[in-house]
Amino acid sequence: MAAPGGGDDHGGHAAAAALPPPAPKKIALVLKTLTNPFFIDIEKGARRAEQEFGVVLEVKTGSEETAVEQQIQIVEGFIGAHVDALVIAPSDSQRLVPILKKAQNAGIAIVNIDNRLDPDVMASEHMAAPPFISVDNVAASYASVKLVAGRIKKPVQAGLIEGLPNAENARSRLTGATRAFAENPNIHLVEQASAHWKIDEARDVAQRMFARHPDISVLYCANDMMAIGAIRYLQDSGRKGVTVIGYDAIDEARVAIKSGLMTVSVDQQAGQQGYQGVALAVRALKGEKLPPVTLIEARLVTAATLAAPR
Repeated sequence: MAAPGGGDDHGGHAAAAALPPPAPKKIALVLKTLTNPFFIDIEKGARRAEQEFGVVLEVKTGSEETAVEQQIQIVEGFIGAHVDALVIAPSDSQRLVPILKKAQNAGIAIVNIDNRLDPDVMASEHMAAPPFISVDNVAASYASVKLVAGRIKKPVQAGLIEGLPNAENARSRLTGATRAFAENPNIHLVEQASAHWKIDEARDVAQRMFARHPDISVLYCANDMMAIGAIRYLQDSGRKGVTVIGYDAIDEARVAIKSGLMTVSVDQQAGQQGYQGVALAVRALKGEKLPPVTLIEARLVTAATLAAPR
């Protein structure tokens, strides 16, 4: 004979065992584009975190780095899909704030990577500043230009091709680069112009810049895509002796550095940014207190570092 109440206890355990496991958390990753290898590496890092933390990651991007309206629509869609968290590299530091505030109001945890949202605009929208992950763009761009500028002992002309003007990371790189140029009185920065992060636009900008200032011998580009565009112009026009500085250390830039077409670039460890973005989102969903800023180490990439044994 079964013990009194034994049948009820057995049934209770069976019912508990039959409960389904909780559904994995849904995390959205919104990138500027996948036409730039930098963002492909961010996704790879995020996918590694997806596997490690057992979440479901959905990735969407704009068609190009300037597709701000597309990013806004993507975030709107994720709000409607009721994702649990959203990790975003915003195309524009200001215009994405209202839709991200709407996401916050819907209970979605936000993590900001790569390009920082504008603090003043967030304050005006009464948006809580999300945790931010990136490198110190001012310091990294300063270091890359200083590496070149420190070797210059006679008067030269320099040009600068910057990124999207409304992007905080573009402004930070501009600050670091111009500071390093200004510290050497032999360097005269004769022109700066935006190519909006794009290869083809940078080629055209370089063409116009060198038409006005044919003696430019140092050219800083705020990302490798623009540096590659500028190098294409230099190759097509047969111009020699121009030192090109890039940023991102994508594979094509590393090839250019090895071949002497580029002097230095900056490795932002994009994969680590993607991984940490998802990791912080998971922590946010657990209710943990998060650091307001997480800085990833930036590393200069030169012919010497590429040749060094690992």
